[in-house]
Amino acid sequence: MKNYNLDDVIEMAGGDDDFVKIIVQTFLEEIPPDVASMSEAISSSNPALAYQFAHKMKPNLQLFGLNQMDNILLIEAWSKGKERETNARDAGEKIAAKVRLAERELKNDFAL
Repeated sequence: MKNYNLDDVIEMAGGDDDFVKIIVQTFLEEIPPDVASMSEAISSSNPALAYQFAHKMKPNLQLFGLNQMDNILLIEAWSKGKERETNARDAGEKIAAKVRLAERELKNDFAL
C-alpha cells in the first residue's frame, strides 16, 4: 500500500501524464522544505510560524492523499492556544514521517 494517493492529482490533470509529473515534482520541491520549516518552528516554540507552514501545506497534503488533516488542525489549534505544545510536536513528527515516506515513494515511482 502506497503512502500517497494520486487519484485527485490524476483527476485534476485530466489524463495528462506530463502534468501529473509536474505536480509531483512541484510537491517534492516545495513540501519537504515546508515540513522542515514547520518542524523547526514547532521546535523553537513559534506557533505563528508553524501555523503558516501547516496551513500552506494543507491543500497539497490533501491532494496527495496523505491523510494528515487531524495533525494539521492540531498544529493550527496550538497556534491559537487551544492545544499543548507537546501535542503539536507529536503532530509535526507524524506529518514529517508521512511526507518522508511519500517523498521516497514518489521519487522512486516517477524516477525523479
